[in-house]
Amino acid sequence: MLRYVSLLALLLTSTVEAFSAVAPGTTPSIIVGGGRIGSLLKEIGTDEDVIVKRGEPIPSEPSSGPIYVCTRNDVLVDVVAATPESRRGDLCFLQNGMLGDFIADQGLPDDTTQCLLYLAVPSLGAPPIDGITELNPEGLTCVTGKWAKELSARLRRGNLKCNLKDGDDFYAAALEKHIFICATNVIGQLNGGVSFGQVYSDKYAAERNTLIDEMIAAGSKRVGVTLQPGTADRLAAYAASVADFPTGVKEFEWRNGWFYDISREAIEAGEDDPMPFHTEALKKLGVL
Repeated sequence: MLRYVSLLALLLTSTVEAFSAVAPGTTPSIIVGGGRIGSLLKEIGTDEDVIVKRGEPIPSEPSSGPIYVCTRNDVLVDVVAATPESRRGDLCFLQNGMLGDFIADQGLPDDTTQCLLYLAVPSLGAPPIDGITELNPEGLTCVTGKWAKELSARLRRGNLKCNLKDGDDFYAAALEKHIFICATNVIGQLNGGVSFGQVYSDKYAAERNTLIDEMIAAGSKRVGVTLQPGTADRLAAYAASVADFPTGVKEFEWRNGWFYDISREAIEAGEDDPMPFHTEALKKLGVL
């Protein structure tokens, strides 16, 4: 009899735990920023998620779980400052740019979650366009860090691809996306503001390839990674999926400024500019 009762108690405990377990991708989360990306994460998440507007303090509940940061780069310092120190390890950055130095300067953990989103949401509430191309049918979006598996699972709930990457694999992917954003926008603006898709037409191939090659060489040296062959082809394939998006050189500190700092440091050291095309392009556009 005692054995029967013990087995029944164990069965009931296991059943309760099974029903109370949180499904992957539905961990109650805080979402900072209610724009297109923040609203998408909430839509594919859970009713227990809390959206925080830019400038608002991080709430005490949920007391654990991811804190998805879906704001512009220029308020990231404020977001970190508004986050209790005990929760800063839960911050998940979904911004463009090479954020490694920023994360280190803010004293955040080495396993801070970073995500490279290769998806576009044309307008608030619109269906997302996933970064799936003929060269990368597995998708280009990738994530690393503490909450990587959770964020990947949440994106998959929305039928969006997301790959887990660590170490140099992630940093190489981050550099490649950074090159895509910075090179595409510069070439587009040099040529009258043509769209992403037009930038990758044969008409602009010479300029585009010169700039991409400069950025690959200088960026790889700075980060200490080697990009897989075929970067230009992968970028062209992705550009085709967002062909109508307009180009524009903006958020200089976080985007092209990262590359220009490499040039500036070389010039100040009496060395040749490793990216002369890029530097001259910025001057023509009135950025420098």
